[in-house]
Amino acid sequence: MRAAFATAFNEADPLSVLEIGDAPEPAPPADWSVVEVRASALNHHDLWSLRGVGLREDQLPMILGCDAAGIGPDGTEVVVYPVVYTDQGDFTILSEYYQGTVAERVAVPAYNLVPKPAELTFAEAACLPTAWLTAFRMLTTKGRLEEGGAVLVQGAGGGVATAAVLLGTALGARVYATSRDPAKREHIAALGATAVEPGARLPERVDVVVETVGEATFDHSMKCAKLGGRIVVSGATSGYLPKVNLRRMFALQLEILGTSMGTPEELADLMALLARTGIRPVIDTILPFSEARKAFELLQSGQVFGKVVLDHTA
Repeated sequence: MRAAFATAFNEADPLSVLEIGDAPEPAPPADWSVVEVRASALNHHDLWSLRGVGLREDQLPMILGCDAAGIGPDGTEVVVYPVVYTDQGDFTILSEYYQGTVAERVAVPAYNLVPKPAELTFAEAACLPTAWLTAFRMLTTKGRLEEGGAVLVQGAGGGVATAAVLLGTALGARVYATSRDPAKREHIAALGATAVEPGARLPERVDVVVETVGEATFDHSMKCAKLGGRIVVSGATSGYLPKVNLRRMFALQLEILGTSMGTPEELADLMALLARTGIRPVIDTILPFSEARKAFELLQSGQVFGKVVLDHTA
């Protein structure tokens, strides 16, 4: 079957070790299922894999990709939940320990197949399992956002942050979002948020801060949280050792919460929300699988707003 996989590691030039070609068919255990992939979505995690982050040489070649939607073994339309528990009792995501989704077929535990609502296309559904699921959990399970509340999204433009803007709006919140890029601020404003420059003073303190940037924005996040506010962290792209003002933390009774991904049940709830409200993932580009290398190049360029999706039927 055709697939995109890492053949080696190259930190300086990750695409030099990307291969698009034939890969072995999945040979899953008895309690696993094979999904015919109809669409997959790329993540920066795929570029990190090509750089050697989270992988060992003895795991190569490794098929890339965490996100996919397709046809299950019984013919139903499904979305692939990407978190898998290893034989050692740890958990991982596809393309770290088990082969990934940028392939014609992928094998996962039967538990990882979540029914796809008919309202969502395969391309739209493929965008959800990593970035959108993380954003949904940050706002709901961890952030406990109530309708009529306020949210600050740091570093809007990234996958999780952009999803948080749309989801926060759909959940009935007032959404503020920061970005250094004026063009991205325009995009974010068009999605329904109040777009501001990093570090800007907000017109109110917020109930929830969606924090994926880290060191560069964390002090601002703490200053923007209201009494009893929640700062939910799922990334640290600018650095992972910020200074924390403990006096502000205990005086305002702030909560700093870490999270990653979500559960299959939360993925189902997320898709039900999209089906009900009509909001959809922001997709920058959909390319046929035959142009998979171009898709990776586009992702690496950083000149995208929204997801890069591969159509496996073309």
